[in-house]
Amino acid sequence: MISPAGARRLRPDMPHYGVATAADGMLAWDWPTRQMRAARNYWVCSTRADGRPHAAPVWGIWFEGAFVFGTDANSIKAANIRRDPRVSIHLESGDDVVIIEGELRPAQLSAESMAALEARYTEKYGLNPELAVDDALVLQLQPRKVLAWQEADFPTTATCWLFE
Repeated sequence: MISPAGARRLRPDMPHYGVATAADGMLAWDWPTRQMRAARNYWVCSTRADGRPHAAPVWGIWFEGAFVFGTDANSIKAANIRRDPRVSIHLESGDDVVIIEGELRPAQLSAESMAALEARYTEKYGLNPELAVDDALVLQLQPRKVLAWQEADFPTTATCWLFE
């Protein structure tokens, strides 16, 4: 579970973009979590074995305080993540921005939590993702850095959380 209690909230290091230095106007942790809950599509950016970037859209759920999604265990992104779990995940919007840098790990979910996750997927996307099948890989994001801002007031709202 991602907790803001385990993070330092500060301004992102963007000196040439006019980002405010005072804490006034920085976003509270509930803002990026609301954006993550509400989003339909998420972009997962991983790295191929030869160093080339790989970006892929996924469906996912903000579940039990973390971003969780499923993918085919034989997909390119799954191979990339098994080799190097460091990723960047972001929303589609350039106006309401959330970018999370961290590591993806296989989700450790009880049968009850897996059933609840599938129910949330079905509610959100209108289909059962069948995440419990053998060729599915269910991943949970452990963030290291979260960047968020509202484009309409970027210099004031630009906020960064660093997780230990």
